[in-house]
Amino acid sequence: MTQTVKLNLKFLYLAALATIALVSPAQAATDIMWWHAMSGELGKQVEKLAADFNASQSEYRIVPSYKGNYTETVTAAIFAFRSRSQPAIVQVNEIATATMMAAKGAIYPVFELMRDQSETFTPRAYLPAVAGYYSDVAGNMLSFPFNSSTPILYYNKDLFRAAGLDPEVAPKTWPEVGAAAKRLRTAGAVCGLTTSWPSWINVENFSAFHNLPLATRANGFGGLDAELTFNNPAVVRHIAQLAEWQQAKAFDYSGRGQTAEPRFQKGECAIFIGSSATRADIKANSKFEVGYGMMPYWPDVADAPQNSIIGGATLWVLRDRPHAEYAGVAKFFAFLSKPEIQAAWHQNTGYLPITRAAFDMTRAQGFYDRNPGTAISIEQMTLKPPTENSKGIRLGSFVLIRDVIDDELEQAFSGKKSAQAAMDLAVERGNRLLRQFERANPDR
Repeated sequence: MTQTVKLNLKFLYLAALATIALVSPAQAATDIMWWHAMSGELGKQVEKLAADFNASQSEYRIVPSYKGNYTETVTAAIFAFRSRSQPAIVQVNEIATATMMAAKGAIYPVFELMRDQSETFTPRAYLPAVAGYYSDVAGNMLSFPFNSSTPILYYNKDLFRAAGLDPEVAPKTWPEVGAAAKRLRTAGAVCGLTTSWPSWINVENFSAFHNLPLATRANGFGGLDAELTFNNPAVVRHIAQLAEWQQAKAFDYSGRGQTAEPRFQKGECAIFIGSSATRADIKANSKFEVGYGMMPYWPDVADAPQNSIIGGATLWVLRDRPHAEYAGVAKFFAFLSKPEIQAAWHQNTGYLPITRAAFDMTRAQGFYDRNPGTAISIEQMTLKPPTENSKGIRLGSFVLIRDVIDDELEQAFSGKKSAQAAMDLAVERGNRLLRQFERANPDR
């Protein structure tokens, strides 16, 4: 073979390789697993967020995966971490913040992640009541605020009309709620009032809204040696009143978690106190006109109403994933922080906008004017500047403590214990769990 022929063949070979490279598919996007606890309408919104981010760029692909309720999702992540199969992102409910903070080797603090990846991250752009919940004592945000909610009052305007109550006026105080609930029962409602998340609404937020301490040490923000103190006269009086109303179903206990919500959607219970984020499901499933109001308060408690505290969850980043995934996580968090993304999430779900810009955009778009009641959650959260009693809760093992409180609330509502005895034992049992957590985390 001549030298010329050899050169021609080499040229053709190189040209063929170049052609193959041009027509070959682009490098596959890096998959990033996101384990979450959102079902129903909220789950659809999570899927949309992931799809929108994936469509906005081609390097990374967020893969959301529903793992059950909050407890099931966190438990799945813990077991996965032990087998090195953990996701990069896991959604954790707000009361597990202290527990996640204690798992120092497992978490990648968000402020470090965004700094390491050179992504813009300005904590002061986030609503203080939200950012402060997930920050350390130096103000560094440890996790990414995602779905923050607060309890509000929903009511069935059709049943209000039938009972001769003004459908345009939500009851504001607990005495007003009780009077309305009794009248609704007389008019034929299956139950006057019910609530979801019994401890979150009737003990935790009740305490914050009345500017009462749930625990010492600024509800745990001041240290692990905090002690529960919610067996005070105001909380006990409130639980005793609900137990009394339970006898005639003016109040009707519907169970833990979100089990009360379907009863309101079906028109059984005329008044419902639940998360602002249930608005999406209520709108989708209710066949009656819905009214909205702030949480009720007892007018004879000096500082009430104060401000409510958040519930919901946040996104924690777990360590020991490939480096390329963390660049994608940081870009995803930057995407979620965009005002237009946050405004849409807030408007479609009822969760709070996590940034001031998203709140301002929503207001400028006329959303609150077109949808009366949708600003209530924000108005309630910002009613007064937060105090040590109303900025949130940071207590170790609080997932377990909330179960203890729910146990004792059920004893009171069923008439098996007095409200005082139930709250006294809830405090005693809860403090034992706090001391166990403190001993297990001596370095914090």
